[in-house]
Amino acid sequence: MAMTMKGDFTDNLGKIYSVYVGGFAGFVVLMAVLDQLGVPDRFILWSYMAATIAIYAFIGIMSRTAQVSEYYVAGRSVPAVYNGMATGADWMSGASFVGMAGTLFVLGYDGLAFVLGWTGGYVLVAVLLAPYLRKFGAYTVPDFLGTRYGGNAARLVGIIVLFACSFTYITAQVYASGIIASQFLGIDFEWAVFAGLAGILVCSMLGGMKAVTWTQVAQYIVLIVAYLLPAIWMSTVQFGIPIPQLTYGGALSQIAQYEQLLGVVKSHVVPFQNYSPMDYFFLIFCLMVGTASLPHILMRFFTTPTVREARKSVGWSLFFIFLLYFTAPAYAAFSKMNLMSLFAGAEGNLLAYSAIPQWMINWGSIAGHQLVTICGVKAETVAAVQAACEAKGFAAGFPYAELRLNNDMIVLSTPSIAGMPIWVVGLVGAGGFAAALSTADGLLLAIANALSHDVYYKMVDPKADAKRRLLVSKILLVVVALAAAFLARTKPSDILSMVSWAFSIAAAGLFAPLVLGVWWKRATNMGGIAGMAAGFLVTMYYLIGNVYGFDFVKGTGDEISWFGVQSISSGIFGVPVAFVVTYVVSMLTPAPSAEMQDFVDRLRLPKGGTMMVAGH
Repeated sequence: MAMTMKGDFTDNLGKIYSVYVGGFAGFVVLMAVLDQLGVPDRFILWSYMAATIAIYAFIGIMSRTAQVSEYYVAGRSVPAVYNGMATGADWMSGASFVGMAGTLFVLGYDGLAFVLGWTGGYVLVAVLLAPYLRKFGAYTVPDFLGTRYGGNAARLVGIIVLFACSFTYITAQVYASGIIASQFLGIDFEWAVFAGLAGILVCSMLGGMKAVTWTQVAQYIVLIVAYLLPAIWMSTVQFGIPIPQLTYGGALSQIAQYEQLLGVVKSHVVPFQNYSPMDYFFLIFCLMVGTASLPHILMRFFTTPTVREARKSVGWSLFFIFLLYFTAPAYAAFSKMNLMSLFAGAEGNLLAYSAIPQWMINWGSIAGHQLVTICGVKAETVAAVQAACEAKGFAAGFPYAELRLNNDMIVLSTPSIAGMPIWVVGLVGAGGFAAALSTADGLLLAIANALSHDVYYKMVDPKADAKRRLLVSKILLVVVALAAAFLARTKPSDILSMVSWAFSIAAAGLFAPLVLGVWWKRATNMGGIAGMAAGFLVTMYYLIGNVYGFDFVKGTGDEISWFGVQSISSGIFGVPVAFVVTYVVSMLTPAPSAEMQDFVDRLRLPKGGTMMVAGH
């Protein structure tokens, strides 16, 4: 009966999501009509949040399951196209949706390192890892490491690395959801982070990977529409062509003219003004390798029916991610052009205090954040801005150089900057919320499943039944989610920096043992464990020492800086260390057994079924 229901559901996915898309479009049209009828802005913003959380919760409740395989890997029944959409949503986190275009806005050319690194990483996933991990048949990444490298020691080190990178990443997502909720729901940031958690937990707790998968497909639809619509709108208004990628060059030309007029020192299109060439390419390397090492992304390819579907799934993932990444540079350029036009069209290129847009005050007055500052002060009121600017000698208004926008608010505020109606503003907020929630769901599952399956079931209580295992997973999921929320309340850094740290940690600790575990059958148990630990420890040492200014070796408060490399590229040290240590230790220790070497050979064969079924 369960198999029949599963078949009926997957056979009708097209119809189900067609109805969902139609309903979503109807809801957006309704919000536009209500806006025209003069319904208060706050009601429209609340409606977007309530409706999107309700539909995600509904999917989570309908997908609840008590079967281990469905909870951990969605029953391995997700078709490639839908897994590609779910992976796209899982991937396009608050960093991609909220942070990346903002970084391109602020950094210009140098921000392209994020686009190149994250997109290129999927090539490594497709070529080096995804099909082989799917053929292995694991539930989690530490599952593979434990089997390949001889048991619980490798499994435990893998869990530590997984927890460190995933917890850093999930904190960034909760932080992103808090920023969105605090602005769109009108509540304090410290409480807004918990509003985001409600949407996250109702999906992942009830149905695990099964619920999260089908919720992420729905979330992808929301976030991609929310991202593309403003970019298409701005392209059409400014150039009469509804394809922002084609009009991107025109926007860059206009920005260059504004830069000359406004005396902007750092050009949007000139490279290496914020990052040195070394930092630029180091960052691309860390993001690429980190992409191929992130447990919550690799887990997505465990859910496909076959190895062939896993390969196809990577291709679909790249396509769905491409839609957003190909648009992000244009989104940033149009936003910057619209903002600069406010100053370029003003007398003396000074924005008069009476002409300060309401969106600057709305974003600037969010408690606990420095999202908009003018003349060095938070833009909480026009009077405060005017007083600060007049003290600097700007009597008639302030210049563009005195305006500072936080990276994390650019995308969310762009509809307001461009003068779009409130229903578009709400749609973008709902898209950002969907992006943060979808990634948070995947990350929470990666952590909770690893702890419940690899620690509790594999190491503590191998006789635990399915009910107990899933209960442990759900309890751990709540604990980790609450811990991330409390950490996010402290606002440890901007979203993109926290995410970049997670990539470096994953790259340093997991890339070498995963790749060598698949492609080098001479890699030994001790080599894999030592390489994993060495890469992870070197990167963590540099990351903590560089960001927080503490040298663990010397026990002093001196900031660590090797060759001037920034913390977001700290994986550049750990990755080569992991490969070298794995190789050296493997060559110094006895070769793996003939059975293990045969296992690795069979793992790489394109034919054959799942290798590891028993024991789950």
